[in-house]
Amino acid sequence: MAHPPRFDDADPLLARVREVALALPGAAEKVSHGRPTFFTKKVFAIFGGVVKGNHGSDALRQALVFLPDDGERPALLEDSRFVVPGYEGAYGWLALDLRVDVDWDEVAELVESSYRATAPARLVAELDGAVRSGPGTSKPG
Repeated sequence: MAHPPRFDDADPLLARVREVALALPGAAEKVSHGRPTFFTKKVFAIFGGVVKGNHGSDALRQALVFLPDDGERPALLEDSRFVVPGYEGAYGWLALDLRVDVDWDEVAELVESSYRATAPARLVAELDGAVRSGPGTSKPG
């Protein structure tokens, strides 16, 4: 049996997450377990999650669920904005509620870090090439 949708497709927060996630090389979106999920070969971001121990809660309904860099995870956990979500949390993932004072540059960094941890090496190299040759830089001719 399919999971019912657990998101509003017209949600402006989802639109911003889509914009960030789908700008990455090879990124695609699918609905998995009722939530928008962003992936290449592996999932790197999810819109929405569940509270560990209280799966009926809507507290993480509009959250970014992501896989942080191992070295950054302890510092993120010291910040009260980040929580360990149900299901994915057991595998090192964290969640950031997007309904309160969101810094979208920070969201983009978290999504990119998660992408780098899960995407194939060729896509990470493509991202690195795009970053190096981004706006304001000249490309070899």
